[in-house]
Amino acid sequence: MPHSTRLPRTGLVRHLAALALAGGLILAAGPAPAQDDPAGGAAVAIAAETATRDGTTRLTLTLSKPIEARAFVMERPDRAVIDLPEVNFQLDQETGKLSGRKRDGVIASFRYGLFAPGRSRIVVDLAGPAVVEPVETTKTREGAVLVSIPFRKVDRDTFRKAAVAGDPSPAASAKAAPKAAPARESVDTRPLIVIDAGHGGTDPGAIAATGVFEKDIVFGFAQSFAERLVQSGRYRLVMTRDRDVFVPLAERVRIAREAKADLFVSIHADSISAAPQVKGATIYTGSEKATDSESARLAERENRADAAAGTESGEGPADVADILQELTLRETRGFSAGFAGRLMGQLSPVMEMSPKPHREAGFKVLRSPDVPSVLIELGYLSSKSDLEKLQSEEWRDRVTGSMAKAVDLFFSGRATLSRPAPVAPRRSAAIAPVSP
Repeated sequence: MPHSTRLPRTGLVRHLAALALAGGLILAAGPAPAQDDPAGGAAVAIAAETATRDGTTRLTLTLSKPIEARAFVMERPDRAVIDLPEVNFQLDQETGKLSGRKRDGVIASFRYGLFAPGRSRIVVDLAGPAVVEPVETTKTREGAVLVSIPFRKVDRDTFRKAAVAGDPSPAASAKAAPKAAPARESVDTRPLIVIDAGHGGTDPGAIAATGVFEKDIVFGFAQSFAERLVQSGRYRLVMTRDRDVFVPLAERVRIAREAKADLFVSIHADSISAAPQVKGATIYTGSEKATDSESARLAERENRADAAAGTESGEGPADVADILQELTLRETRGFSAGFAGRLMGQLSPVMEMSPKPHREAGFKVLRSPDVPSVLIELGYLSSKSDLEKLQSEEWRDRVTGSMAKAVDLFFSGRATLSRPAPVAPRRSAAIAPVSP
């Protein structure tokens, strides 16, 4: 049966303009989306259907206007990627979750979303090797546009050749990613903090049984945390994404390093559907060797985020090449562990922590050799009690307040850092806009 449902649009960007005027927030993921323009704005997708006939499986989108689609396939895992101009997907959250009897031909499942400013992407998980035939576009009597993407099953060797021929380079994907605003070296000596809302766009992250996406929960939390820090007037802020957009893992690290950040905080929420009784927050710092097998599995899963969005991981920070870099990395990890300790001290009284609240693992976003970095798993979407808290504004306000206290404690004792120590800004500086 074809699957076609509709999802009301939900706004994800809140208070960003006010935060910028507060004198500390720099948006690294491009401008906020423009208001809907039915005539000249993004095409609207109102339905997505799959059907198999005569050995060909088709994914058909119903759109408000014609668009150009470019498709290619990738291996390990087998998937097809359809790149589109920006599309406003008005689809039900269940769209694309094909499994069991719903699985259609070579399409196992698919996901969609904003891949970069001005660009959307559909990632199709393939049940077996298949190639994408030429995309077909037709118009209905009602004026809607049908974009049909045919998939044809092929042997492994044919698929591998198609993947090699059609896979864009990681560098090309990186060029489309958002660029960080340059750091202000000599004027503002307040510490610069990068807040990284995990996942985004075509990468939803964990999905709760209720259909809630991790990317949405952590983005709302990241915004509240940024607002709390900006209101204090003590810090400058950069967010790795300012809306529901995909940002590659290496790009998140690059944003922090190029901005010469003093602290990087990545926000996530885990899920273990097989163990709904597991709950509580965990703070991670970077290490080549994981604290335990559970942490190693989590890092491996998070490090596959780029693949989930239909791209390959870009180059991360260069390997340590000399003793000076090694000492810098060791010092940075010491600062990361110090901040993790302060976070635990402030969060333990206000939220439930996991049995091992501080762990280490090889997360790609924690690999900056010169920026103290932590990743916080706020809780488990698979836990009913954790999910309720994660969606509670009262809980979020309490937790972000405690996190802000941990940040204050961290920077109050960082005289050993080579960067300028924080200074209390004048009242006028707290309301001055930050120029990118």
